[in-house]
Amino acid sequence: MDVTSDPRAPQRVRHETRMRLLEVTGVTDITPTMRRISFKGDMTGFAAPGHADHIKAFFFPEGVEPKIVPIGPRGAEFAEGERPEMRDYTPRQYDVGAGTLDIDFVLHGDGPASSWAAQVSLGDKLVIGGPRGSLIVPTAFDWYLLAGDETAIPALARRIAELPQDARVIAVIEVDNPDEHQPFPGAADVSLSYVYRNGAPAGSTSLILDRIKATSFPDGVAYAYVAGEASMSKAVRAHLTDDRGFDPEYVKAAGYWLLGTADAQEDH
Repeated sequence: MDVTSDPRAPQRVRHETRMRLLEVTGVTDITPTMRRISFKGDMTGFAAPGHADHIKAFFFPEGVEPKIVPIGPRGAEFAEGERPEMRDYTPRQYDVGAGTLDIDFVLHGDGPASSWAAQVSLGDKLVIGGPRGSLIVPTAFDWYLLAGDETAIPALARRIAELPQDARVIAVIEVDNPDEHQPFPGAADVSLSYVYRNGAPAGSTSLILDRIKATSFPDGVAYAYVAGEASMSKAVRAHLTDDRGFDPEYVKAAGYWLLGTADAQEDH
């Protein structure tokens, strides 16, 4: 596809990779399992214009002070015994001038990131890196399909917020129960439906795929963004391209995590 002649073609932008040491300045529970942590620090040069951009968060071993290290040809160069666990997060909102950044964490009870977020205190430090690049999706489509589980909500919310008033959106979001509802401010015309696991393990159901299969779509050219458990994202992409006539170039399916695997991320 010739991206220069297609006004709908997503554009990739690269950014300078650098690490930042940020301090926790606020903790807000958005829902029982979604916690927004606010940070402050040197955000000079930070850019995350794509709604699904992600930064790398570094969670150091117990007793190791968070610190910025040199970035070499193979990435960040940590000393022996000090290499942190790393997880990807979408910047929920940020202000370069004010030096602030908000990240939403899902408190799922295990893993280094969730454990850190569950017991975080004001003044704690976090090292982040990136984003290394952005995918800019134009607003030239006739309508948009957004779907995902809790881990995708920051990216879905950013997309809803940035779309213009005449944009039409169908959104399907999987959460455990109605207590996990949260607002999605924006000017777009959004038809939002939740599907509930009701205690079933995350990633173990076909709720999102089933709801999308049962949904009637508007006419016109659409862009779909699907994110969450990798197998779910892959299955929804296959349904959209094979059964519903979506142009594969206009379907972004991101596997934020894989059931039974730590720190897995896949694009389909």
